[in-house]
Amino acid sequence: MNTPETKYNLMKHPWVKNILSALVVAAAGFVLLNLTFLFYALVFQFFDIFARGNPGPIPQWIPAARAIIFMAIIALISWLVFRSKLPVLVKATFMTVPTATVLVFVGMFTYPSAFLPYLIGGLLVAGVLFYFYRTHKPWLYFYSVLLVALTLMIFTLMGGEI
Repeated sequence: MNTPETKYNLMKHPWVKNILSALVVAAAGFVLLNLTFLFYALVFQFFDIFARGNPGPIPQWIPAARAIIFMAIIALISWLVFRSKLPVLVKATFMTVPTATVLVFVGMFTYPSAFLPYLIGGLLVAGVLFYFYRTHKPWLYFYSVLLVALTLMIFTLMGGEI
């Protein structure tokens, strides 16, 4: 039966599905990133309660230790997500979290340098994209990493600071 509803069902076109998938990754990824940085604030506060002790100046090892602990938590959660049977769309959306986290920490720890964050970040992104290419990952993974990397690069080039 050829009714107008089935004849013009846009959801059956692959390009519509791809555009909607890309929009979901961008929008849900943005929400996830906000939740991630709120989680970082909690880890930051929790760590300070137990590790810092005195209200004076913080020892130099504390910022690095906080970052390492937070990255370990993100790595564990990422490992669980990517090893799960979740759909590709969910995994690609979650890919924004470890990508942004790593790139932000690279920027924070190489901040005094004007060129080094871009060099290290670019090499990391190129390595991840090459890995996706070699392992034949879906295009949404590429999109997710490139979206985050380009957004952070433009944000930084326009004078934004985290």
